[in-house]
Amino acid sequence: MLALDANQRITPSEALLGEGGFGIVAKCRDTTTNQAVAIKVNKSDPDILQQAHVEIFILEQLRRLDPDAANIVQWNGFFHDGERVSLKFELLDQCLWDYIRDRNKQGLPISEVRSILGQLTNALSHLGSVGIVHADLKPGKIMVVNRHESPVKVRLIDFGLACPASAVMPGDCVATTGYCAPEVMLGLPYNEASDMWSLGLVAVELATGVPLYPSENDYDYLKFIIETQGQPPDHVLDSVQFKGSVPGTGHESLETRYIILTRAEAGQRLFVSLIKEMLALDAHQRITPSQVLRHPFFSPGLSNRFPWEVAILVKIKKKKKSIPLFKAEQRTPYHHISPSIRPKTPCLQK
Repeated sequence: MLALDANQRITPSEALLGEGGFGIVAKCRDTTTNQAVAIKVNKSDPDILQQAHVEIFILEQLRRLDPDAANIVQWNGFFHDGERVSLKFELLDQCLWDYIRDRNKQGLPISEVRSILGQLTNALSHLGSVGIVHADLKPGKIMVVNRHESPVKVRLIDFGLACPASAVMPGDCVATTGYCAPEVMLGLPYNEASDMWSLGLVAVELATGVPLYPSENDYDYLKFIIETQGQPPDHVLDSVQFKGSVPGTGHESLETRYIILTRAEAGQRLFVSLIKEMLALDAHQRITPSQVLRHPFFSPGLSNRFPWEVAILVKIKKKKKSIPLFKAEQRTPYHHISPSIRPKTPCLQK
């Protein structure tokens, strides 16, 4: 038994839900309420403990929000088990990665993409209202409440790398390769707009079933971005704080990526228009959550009848030919590191 407090207890783990650098997440049962819960058990490592206390601080700020209205996970406190700190959350169904995988990575219907994207935008709007940056938004950090419900409901989880927007540290290695905003990779100051970039990439993955930039390292990831969207504006590059090289003509990636619309249907065109605004290279030009929700893509009159039929075309330079889809590469592991001890070395690698 692990003591929650003087009046509550939980049974040992019923199932392992996930694990990472921080420790594990286990399905347990609260014997007071007989309800299944998710317990995040942090390792006893001093650095992990420090990070856990930072996460608790963030979760305390988020208690000002209604979890249902804000589309964020419900946190129900923490407890100590010896030297370990454990966090207690509501138990949810499955993450978006698994939800997409169960559909054979073919992408979701336009109505479902619109619903999920709207809920996640709402979550970012609420985080912004209390000045919090999630800093690691990706499908693995988004949970489906119940996959059998329609319309499906989602919640944003895991605030292990979150921090107040007023306290971000330029140069910190936050977020995950493949979803990280350019300004974060380049060591520039960042804010809530970095979460909007990540959400744009999540939206593409919802629509197509596969990641837009499945890179194994930061250099190739930035190379993909530049080949797809062009180089960041000069005033952005002039502000870069680290002494490294931005991808250019001296490095050749094996792949070039394009989004291909197989039918010029109105929903597709509006979706691409929205994605371009979410993935603006200049964070100051990036669309805000309130602007996203007012975008024509969310118009009630938009047709839901047609399937997406959106593909990502991958041009393999070495082979000089094109193929319609690609296999998702292994994703970079998620690391929980306290903001006060995160590495100050540049994220970008050659």
